Amino acid sequence: MRKISVTTKFGQYTVSVGSGILDSLSKRIPALAGNPRKLVFLLTSPEIWALWGERVQASLFPREPIVLFLPPGERHKRMSQVERLTTEMSKAGGDRSSLLIAFGGGVTGDVGGFVSAIYMRGIDYVQVPTTLLSQVDSSVGGKTGVNLQTGKNLVGCFYPPQAVVADIGLLHTLPQRELRAGIYESIKAGLIRDAGLFRFIESHREAIDRGDPAPLEKMVAASIRIKAEVVCLDEREMGVRMLLNFGHTLGHAIEAASGYRALLHGEAIAWGMIAALDISRRRKMVTEGDTRRIEALIRHFQPPPFPAVSSKRLLQAASGDKKNRAGVRRFVLLQGLGKAVVAEDVTDAEVLAAIAYIRRLSESSK
Repeated sequence: MRKISVTTKFGQYTVSVGSGILDSLSKRIPALAGNPRKLVFLLTSPEIWALWGERVQASLFPREPIVLFLPPGERHKRMSQVERLTTEMSKAGGDRSSLLIAFGGGVTGDVGGFVSAIYMRGIDYVQVPTTLLSQVDSSVGGKTGVNLQTGKNLVGCFYPPQAVVADIGLLHTLPQRELRAGIYESIKAGLIRDAGLFRFIESHREAIDRGDPAPLEKMVAASIRIKAEVVCLDEREMGVRMLLNFGHTLGHAIEAASGYRALLHGEAIAWGMIAALDISRRRKMVTEGDTRRIEALIRHFQPPPFPAVSSKRLLQAASGDKKNRAGVRRFVLLQGLGKAVVAEDVTDAEVLAAIAYIRRLSESSK
């Protein structure tokens, strides 16, 4: 098992990564130490609970968590669900000493963190991510929130968890599409800050795609360390943390413009990374050789076809991205393997050219 510490001025917590650690969950939650009467809420989806509910209950015994259900999918990451969940918590007697465990993928983690941040003006919560995407990215860093019709994660706050428990064993039930959605985020982590991680994924691509535990654990731990390093430097995303958004400006636009139904988050980010890479190549920031190499690794994991959304709609959605400031579009570009920068001068013409490029790639893959 590996432990990674995340320390910021707003909180300190440990991320535990390993196989089988779900069975010792209660021992990894500081708020439960010596407090057998603490009220524990557990937010999950019906599908995840059907798979792992008995093990989670056994790991928390003698406490009996009050289970709250959130349907899977980005379309349920809305304020209406937040109101429903907080009302259920209130009716169950939840108070400021209560604990919430977010047990699921990125949507569950984001909503669970946001509910914890605002219920009773803040209660403790723990992230137990069950997808590769949430293990390598969304469970770490304290970003919480929900979507609006006008964009992704436009309502939320920064609120660190008390602990993160990432059990690699939970990943073996994932469909390959869900596994690959997380691999794209790990590729992103390597591209922006750690060329060694990129090379590791590149050289172990077949084993990782099969879900082999050893390379998966190493990839997850390395991705989390990168996220932790960046968050420790810039928890509130005022500077270096923006680099974590490589591929996200257009990726989020793809999700919003297609109603969060066409692609998984990681798949949208895969196309967004290729688009950002294309802009970087056209600006001669990255070599043709590195461009081909990066693109080849992303496409090895076969992102689904690009959705049938107009370029104009995508451009509008990208212009409403929450990373923009005072009307300036902020785009993360590459300067090579392991090095990214934030650009504030990416033009509409460059974005449209990149969209046209990924459309052609998608068509050529059919």
